[in-house]
Amino acid sequence: MAINILMPALSPTMTEGKLAKWHVKPGDTVKSGQVICEIETDKATMEVEAVDEGRIGQLVVAEGTEAVKVNAVIAILLEEGEKSVSAGAPAAPATVASAAASAPAALPAPKATTPATASAAPQASSGARVFASPLARRIAADKGLDLSRIKGSGPGGRIVKADVEQAKPVPSSAAVPAPKVTPTAAPQPIIAAPGDQRIPHTSIRKVIARRMLESKQTVPHFYLTVELEIDALLAARQAINAVTEKQGIKVSVNDMIIKACAKALGDHPECNASWTEDEMIQYGAVDVSVAVATDRGLITPIVRNADMKGLAQIAAEMKDLAARAKVGKLKLEEFQGGGFTISNLGMFGVKDFAAIINPPQAMILAVGAGEERAVVRKGQIVVRSMMNCTLAVDHRVVDGAMGAQYLQTLRAYVEQPAAMLA
Repeated sequence: MAINILMPALSPTMTEGKLAKWHVKPGDTVKSGQVICEIETDKATMEVEAVDEGRIGQLVVAEGTEAVKVNAVIAILLEEGEKSVSAGAPAAPATVASAAASAPAALPAPKATTPATASAAPQASSGARVFASPLARRIAADKGLDLSRIKGSGPGGRIVKADVEQAKPVPSSAAVPAPKVTPTAAPQPIIAAPGDQRIPHTSIRKVIARRMLESKQTVPHFYLTVELEIDALLAARQAINAVTEKQGIKVSVNDMIIKACAKALGDHPECNASWTEDEMIQYGAVDVSVAVATDRGLITPIVRNADMKGLAQIAAEMKDLAARAKVGKLKLEEFQGGGFTISNLGMFGVKDFAAIINPPQAMILAVGAGEERAVVRKGQIVVRSMMNCTLAVDHRVVDGAMGAQYLQTLRAYVEQPAAMLA
């Protein structure tokens, strides 16, 4: 019986994606683990592996198709002995392809037992997607388990086979009704003039737009700006590079800002937190996301445990992460998560700006250009290298005084860099 191959959920936030490229065509024989296509998600392009063996009977979704919903049928696989896909014939239980290459190690994905199981990815009672392997989903369906009540032990909290096998059936709570949306007036149509060009949105651009709009509408932002003197930081960077450049590593000002922000977060763990409706989540590790501009949109690779790493290690990691971010080759765990973000536009000559918080994080630091300015020191006008930094803060998590104390500590590390290297 023919097997439906479904659009996989390659990240917890993914609801749709673009089928960027097929690596197979009708009639090709595929083996389990073979790359069959590339999917463009909200953050990266990932290779997808076949789970079952057989022969491609039909490519349901054409190459280049955008907005393909998760769990939609993208191809049909014929089992041994089948010659073609019969029109109107029922397909075998669906199988979800698994991510490979730039995603975490693929997990076996057996077939679901009912059409309902295949039609939608499991979701928590709050409406959030439950990140679970296909095998765990099938076992949970067989045992009557509610996946939203099971804690995952896999990468990024993913629910795996062992988690489901150890769980006991628990009646699931009633579904929470979706919030009522108040209709808004339709935007005025844009009339294209001769010479205007229509550029379709990419998947990543749609997600950025949705998340940033959600952040500005639902997160109570407030902003704190400080002017930092960076002469000592620049001198320390020069001295450090005199040593590290012999190893092929060059430390940037941004690398030193990452370190300073991480050290300050370690000193103020109450700021390294996120808001949920029931509780505050205070992170045990200091993971700093860094905004990187790519041709496909903005992505924020993460320097894990940044407070515990030396500047040379941070510099080497950021160089690698940024390079792979620009070609869409980051792994899921390399850009999902993080407790704090840095956005630096100083290299473009931007003096200061205010960034939008990246939920569920509670703070983002906007870093401006360093420049020589006339300042007053002990009643005398002197020239110093200065840099403006603006901290955007979620007021539900961090109060004004807490944010100001964090910036005081950050200032101390930036203006006396030996303190963060001790």
